[in-house]
Amino acid sequence: MEKVITSESSGRLDKVLAEQLELSRSQVQLSLKENRVLINNVPVKANYKVKTGETITLIEKEPEVLDLIPENIPLEIIYEDQDVAVINKPQGLVVHPSPGHPNGTLVNALLYHMKDLSAINDVIRPGIVHRIDKDTSGLLMIAKNDQSHLSLAKQLKDKTSQRKYLAIVHGTFEHEKGTISAPIGRSKVNRKMQSVTKDGRDAVTHFKVLETFQNYSLLELQLETGRTHQIRVHMQYIHHPVAGDPLYGPKKTLPGHGQFLHAGLLGFTHPRTKKEMVFTVEPPKIFQTTLENLRQGLVQNKNLG
Repeated sequence: MEKVITSESSGRLDKVLAEQLELSRSQVQLSLKENRVLINNVPVKANYKVKTGETITLIEKEPEVLDLIPENIPLEIIYEDQDVAVINKPQGLVVHPSPGHPNGTLVNALLYHMKDLSAINDVIRPGIVHRIDKDTSGLLMIAKNDQSHLSLAKQLKDKTSQRKYLAIVHGTFEHEKGTISAPIGRSKVNRKMQSVTKDGRDAVTHFKVLETFQNYSLLELQLETGRTHQIRVHMQYIHHPVAGDPLYGPKKTLPGHGQFLHAGLLGFTHPRTKKEMVFTVEPPKIFQTTLENLRQGLVQNKNLG
């Protein structure tokens, strides 16, 4: 498969490709090394100076085939019927396979524990309607057939489903609640990250301060949109990054195994019965223990930096 683009700017070929195709620099370098980047049907090097308006051809590799194997990974199933399931995903579990995580994911566990899953997304994401990050814990809705998948996905798109999170963040607030409305797109500095950017997609996060500690706060957050890393990016944007966040937070933070972010409430209309379903689940033990330590002043106070 070939991808043909017209250069919108001049400069080093690898930089132009990375920006226009939203690829990482390592992906671009590999394509160049394998002679899959052509100018006038001739392979070129990374330092080739491309001109504005020049045609670039990228020959894409066939995607890596991932074998989906059911795995007996323990799952906390909060609810299940013939159409939907609700899972309490533990912190540290990846939702679906990828080249970096070919197995040991939530999807591998679902294939073991459930007979039917929707097939709308693709072969590596059966049943997955929405995702939460690897180190975010909490509730996920799973579609067990295509009709349910379409219904749940439409509810997410129409903003009629409910998703509330708990987060421990750095700093304290002058106001009890607020709304962050700032577009999010891929970071131009680090392709693994997202950032607030003018040409990003609309993103809205509502938050309410539940508790205040010295140098930290406990927030309830509600998503109006569902962009990648939305809460983590928005909290960094207002200078209150999620504690423990390895990508968007400071190194001096609360001890743990990733961001203190938990999807604690999930609500949706059942695709078949049309009944309103609302589920809640407590955060994991490390989250609760850290909260108790903060309340008792047992956590070493650390400022941003």
